[in-house]
This record gives sequence, C-alpha cells and structure tokens, in this order.
Amino acid sequence: MSESFFTSVEFWKYLSIPVVAAFVGWLTNYVAIKMLFYPVEPIGKPPYLGWQGILPSKAAKMGAITADTTLSKLGTLKEVFESMQPQRIAEHLIRYIGPRVDAYVEWIMLEEHPKLWNSLPDIFKSFIANMVRQKLPESVHAMMDEIGEQVEELVDVKQLVVDEVTKDKTIINRIFLECGKVEFHFIIVSGLYFGFPFGLIQMVVWYFYPAWWILPLFGVIVGYATNWIALRIIFQPLEPKKIGPFVVQGLFLKRQKEVAEIWCDIVTREVITVHNIMHAMLFGPNSEKTNQIIHRYIREIVDSAVSIIKPVAQLAFTSEEFDKIQLSASEKALLATSSAFDDPEFTEERARIVKAMIQERMENLPPAEFQNLLRPAFQEDEMKLILLGVALGFAAGMAQLFFVFGGI
Repeated sequence: MSESFFTSVEFWKYLSIPVVAAFVGWLTNYVAIKMLFYPVEPIGKPPYLGWQGILPSKAAKMGAITADTTLSKLGTLKEVFESMQPQRIAEHLIRYIGPRVDAYVEWIMLEEHPKLWNSLPDIFKSFIANMVRQKLPESVHAMMDEIGEQVEELVDVKQLVVDEVTKDKTIINRIFLECGKVEFHFIIVSGLYFGFPFGLIQMVVWYFYPAWWILPLFGVIVGYATNWIALRIIFQPLEPKKIGPFVVQGLFLKRQKEVAEIWCDIVTREVITVHNIMHAMLFGPNSEKTNQIIHRYIREIVDSAVSIIKPVAQLAFTSEEFDKIQLSASEKALLATSSAFDDPEFTEERARIVKAMIQERMENLPPAEFQNLLRPAFQEDEMKLILLGVALGFAAGMAQLFFVFGGI
C-alpha cells in the first residue's frame, strides 16, 4: 500500500470495517439479551405482529423446567416443609387465631343458628369460646404433624412454581438476570472483543477481493459467531481444565457459590414460601384432601366446645344442622389459616431457614447439574437468538456496502 493510501478516504473506509464489525457484535448481543427478557407483557400480537420477551412469554414452561431440573435435585417438598418446622407454623397459627376465637365462634353461630346463639346466656357463650381456645393448641399441632407427613400429596410443587412465575412474570426475569448478570454482561461486551478481530479478517479479504457479497457475508459470520462463542465460553468446559499454566472453566460454573446464594434468596422469598405452600394446600388442585384433614380436626373442636350445651344442642339442632355448623367452622378455619400467613415477618423467618438448607445443596451440585440453572434460558431459544444476530449482522453488512463503499 502506498503512503497516499493511508491518508486517503479509502483508508478510513477500510478502517471502518473492523470498527463496524465490533459495533455489530456488541449490538447484536445487546439486542439479543434485551429481547430475551423484555418486554414482560406482549406488545402487539406476537410472534409475527408484535413481541414479548422470550422468557416471560414462556414463564410457565420455564417454571416447569426450573422445578424439574433444579428444585427436584435440592430436596423433596417434605424436606422443605420439615425445614420450615411445622410445629413452629402451628404455634404461629395458634397465636394468630387465639385472640380471634370469640369473634370466629360468634361469626359461625350467628351465620348458622342466630336464634339459638342469641338466646344463650353470655356465660355459656364465653364457656364455648374458652373450650375452643383450650382445644385449639392440641388440635393445631396434631393437624400440622399430619399435614407435614402428607405434604407431597397435598401440594404439587411443580404446579406451585408454574403458578407463581406465571402470576408474576418478573420473577423469572429476576432469577435469570440476577443469577446471570456477569454472564449477560460478558455476552454483550464480548461482541466487541470477538467482532473486531473478525472485522480485521473481513478488511483484508475485502481489500483483495471486493465482491459485493463479502461485507454482508462477514456481517452474518460476526452476528453468528459472537453469540455462539460467548455461549460456549459461559458453559464450557464443565469441569476445571488445566491448559498450560491456566485453569479454565465455564464462566457461570466458576461462580457456583455466588449464584447459589442469589437463586436461593429469590426462590425462597418469592416462590417456595410458607405462604405459597399453605395457599396451594388450601386452594390448589389437591385442596380437597387438605380440607378433609382440617374438617376432621375442626369437628373434634366443635364437639368439645358444644359439650356444655349438648342437651340444648340436641333439641335445637338436627344432625344436618349440626353438620352444617361444623362445615361452616371448617370454611372459616380455611380463611383464618390463609390470612395467618400474610405476615411478612414470619414468612421471611421461614425463608431464611429454607434458603440455608437448599443453598448448601446447590453449592455442592455437580457442574453438569448446576449449569441447568441458567442454561434453559439459552437452550429454549438459543437458535432464535443466534439467528437474530445473523439478521442484524447481514443488515449492517449491507448498510456498510451501500453507505460506505457506494454499493455494488
């Protein structure tokens, strides 16, 4: 090349090739990551006349994958529930319901048999409420023991996860964004690192063989290769591998302890919580079994409580009416139980305990299993992300051909 070439406009045009390639590598990766997560709710009519972030659009599927590939390896629901200490949960219920017993008893009786209740002397009403209050601790502790033994029959943990992440799609985004923030940043920045050397090769090829298709072809290569290489560096090699004086391992896998803490923190505070487990028990697909257990213990409490007015009750109630009172008491107990777990302080306390248990197990997962924590975010639509890079790379190559080099 002559000295005049280095000072000419042509020189700067050629020099723009690796710069544009680096920019294309960065832009394609940046756009790909953003489109993976945003928007959370669909804009327009996806997939052809609109868009929704790939992960939010498949929140239910991603929740099921998370339950199958990760939670299933960290412990059974029974172990999780035991770590929450069912007897501690029972004590919390008793503290919540105890002061409200008088109101609950009056609520039930006024709803089901107001005339009899209004005709009873206050001393009888107080006695009934006290009997309920005395019987409550024994019954609640026994009930929680039974629920703890049968929790896996009462709660479908996979459905619980799917329901929670579908109800709030930002949970899935937070799990992947916070666990993979280092890796996502690397993917974006790596577009610059990998795009520039590809651009240098492109510049040399274009100088000696300036066919019109060279620039768009290299744009495609840059868009494809930068994404592909970045994904491989994140997850491979699985195990630490010594190469000369260096030990290399997939970027994500090297951060196993850090990621385990972040993942467990989000999941135990927002998904597998005592509130969500109890809500799934009481109102989920297997709630009928839970209701039967609660109804059995409520029946014992009601029987004990009305023993003082049993002669009057036998005259006042038919067996159907008495059953109705017991059923009403069970329904009110469901509402009271559900409300008791709206206490954020109690939920936070249980979350810390569960987090400690599953975090230790996650930190010790083999790399092949641990990578499944973040890998589904890419595997689910990896080719779609790579093809997006290809399309943007091709468009940048064509733009460079026409606007920098004047077309064919």
